[in-house]
Amino acid sequence: MDDLITYKREAIRGPHGLGKTALASWVVLWYALTRDGDNERDWKVACTASNWRQLSKYLFPEVQKWTRRLNWKKIGRPAFKKKVELLELSLKLRTGEVFCLASKQSDALEGVHADGVLYILDESKAIQDPIWDSVEGAFSTGNEGGTEVFALAISTPGPQIGRFFEIHSRKAGLEDWHVRHVTMDEAQAAGQMDPEWAKQRAAQWGEKSATYINKVLGEFAADDTTGVIPFSWLSMAQQRWENIEEFGQIETIGVDVAGATQASDWTVIAPMHENFVVGELEVHEEGNIDTVTMEIAGYVKGYLDKGAKAVIDTIGIGTGVADRLSEQGYKVRRFIASQKTDAKDSSDKYGFFNKRSASWWRLREMLNPESGLEVALPPLDALTQELTAPTWSMQSGGRYRVEGKDALKKRLNRSTDHADAVIMALTGLEFTDEDDWEIEVVNLGQMVNEYRATREKNL
Repeated sequence: MDDLITYKREAIRGPHGLGKTALASWVVLWYALTRDGDNERDWKVACTASNWRQLSKYLFPEVQKWTRRLNWKKIGRPAFKKKVELLELSLKLRTGEVFCLASKQSDALEGVHADGVLYILDESKAIQDPIWDSVEGAFSTGNEGGTEVFALAISTPGPQIGRFFEIHSRKAGLEDWHVRHVTMDEAQAAGQMDPEWAKQRAAQWGEKSATYINKVLGEFAADDTTGVIPFSWLSMAQQRWENIEEFGQIETIGVDVAGATQASDWTVIAPMHENFVVGELEVHEEGNIDTVTMEIAGYVKGYLDKGAKAVIDTIGIGTGVADRLSEQGYKVRRFIASQKTDAKDSSDKYGFFNKRSASWWRLREMLNPESGLEVALPPLDALTQELTAPTWSMQSGGRYRVEGKDALKKRLNRSTDHADAVIMALTGLEFTDEDDWEIEVVNLGQMVNEYRATREKNL
């Protein structure tokens, strides 16, 4: 906070759970309460973030929380009046106000004019360049002539892209920003990170994973050139998901069925509308082998009854789920990852080792910013780790081969259930045919009588 006063532009990156949003709320209240009341000077605090949810669910509720903890006697004024001064997403005082603006409203930010202005850029790793440019425009008159401008940008780091990364990497022209990296050691020394939690996350995610680098080390993660899914492309898809206001009707689901009694596996259902996941993934813990088939079939049936198509991994216990649904008269898509395929990549030059490789590579092509497909995926740690983990290689026959599921499971200590469900939902219709099995109706009584007759004859 002292650095903000000194340098005017302060950019802070650090690990998960550091208290960055709390810090931002303190700065908001400090600025409002130390500037308000001078009838000759007006002031404004403009808060923005990479998505509206960050403002409505985190930043402004944090402002309201700390408002209740203020010592109003020392401040020298009555507490804020609710519904008059302190509103749900704004604070309106005598000579100024605090308000929130969506990250898409760069024009609105350009219109912020006052004798004193404070910008708060929360979760700024994904804030687009037009917002940064609008904020920078306020500094054009300098902090002279009685005008003051401050900007505070805070975030856990993401991929090595965007203005927030460029500021922290000291790109030419951005040196007037003062940067602060709060390290894992500092966070632990301050009691903001449990060392055991960090140790467990290293075991869970891997010390070289993008998730660990971002959330535990508080650093930017580079794309792995050997990885199938670039971390930066995935981050863009996750940002698009956070900005979706209406998801629409579920059209397709991908179903990855866990092997019974395998503690490291989950059954995951990925509901999809067009090219984005609808809401959160549906996750079920492993079940008893005698009941899991019927239970998962029941969950899937709920989607099928509403008109969705289902793509089911039918290697292992997933076969039983597909069979049960077929017996009930439902048409499903059976995805067999080990099957061969004649599919080609987007260049029409290279093929694939099997359907698993083809489906993973197809998602890579869909996430490519040049594709224009605007895929949107939820920012789940498990999904991020699983999607960015697999590597790829080119075989001599001109075919891409994605790292196998068994090898991945050994490396990650769990299966890639979340990723497989999402990939089947997004790409599975291309690599499967509709299930048109005809179910034979069997007279069980007749079978029993025939068995008894044969048994007595043999005896």
